[in-house]
Amino acid sequence: MSEKALKALNTVPGLEGSNESPCKGDLSKQGLVSANGNIVELKRPQVNGENSNPGAEVGSSEVEYIEAENLTDLDDVSSRLMTLVAGLSSKDWVLVCEALNNTRRIAIYHREDMLDMLGDVISLLVKSMKNPRSAVCKTALMTSADIFSAYNDKMIESLDPMLLQLLLKSSQDKRFVCEAAEKALVAMTKSFSPELLLPKLEPYLKHRNPRIRAKASTCFCRSVPRLGVEGIRAFGIDKLIQTAASQLSDQLPESREAARILLLELQSVYTKFPDLPTTMPEDPEKVSWEDFCQSKLSPLSAQAVLRATNVSREGIVSSS
Repeated sequence: MSEKALKALNTVPGLEGSNESPCKGDLSKQGLVSANGNIVELKRPQVNGENSNPGAEVGSSEVEYIEAENLTDLDDVSSRLMTLVAGLSSKDWVLVCEALNNTRRIAIYHREDMLDMLGDVISLLVKSMKNPRSAVCKTALMTSADIFSAYNDKMIESLDPMLLQLLLKSSQDKRFVCEAAEKALVAMTKSFSPELLLPKLEPYLKHRNPRIRAKASTCFCRSVPRLGVEGIRAFGIDKLIQTAASQLSDQLPESREAARILLLELQSVYTKFPDLPTTMPEDPEKVSWEDFCQSKLSPLSAQAVLRATNVSREGIVSSS
């Protein structure tokens, strides 16, 4: 190295008069000194496929995500119940994850024992869903799926804050969090009576966030067939068609595809059951699907619905 270069190197702040490397010690807390004297922070190690938050423990890589079928029963349920709320409220994220998994075990094996404290548990569960640490967030999402399966309609009044978080998390960019939220939404649509769930989903079909609308549309589409013919009769097939039609022009293709699938289901029900009444008592004698859509929708919406159902039907016939 030239004498000029050595002189320039010795003038760098932090190196002058020192034989120690600036990177010595804990790499997560050290930085490199640039030529202009600024500190350039080193990137923290990735944990669970993502960059950990400042101050985050590398130990999060040791969190194990256990599927519900692999969860074993607890030895001392009474003591776990007594410390459950404290664990879910802990500032130690590792303890929170442990408490969430215990919540899952209790919901699966001892659901009646947790029923009295379910409101507090759900409130803390929602808090964990909002946690910026993905290990906590994903475990909370897995917990919500098990709680849905365990309590069904018993917790319908507590669903609203959970539903918003599930729709948000299922539409974000972190894939492994998104997948856990999707599974929880599937468990939700399987666990709740559609008569109770559909009114909860309806406001989110008009949400300002298009991704949330798309996820809500998918859940709505998945829930309607569970109504059955009598349920569709009670809910109102005309109302359902109007809801699906509004999603056909949505921004995201996921919303539009869910609307098409739903309209095909409604068209099939309308065609197979000619005595199916609508919510409008003044409706005349049963008319064709085309006439019915035109009588219940604006001209543009009716045209879009008929185009979607006809094209979809033609596609099904041609592929069979």
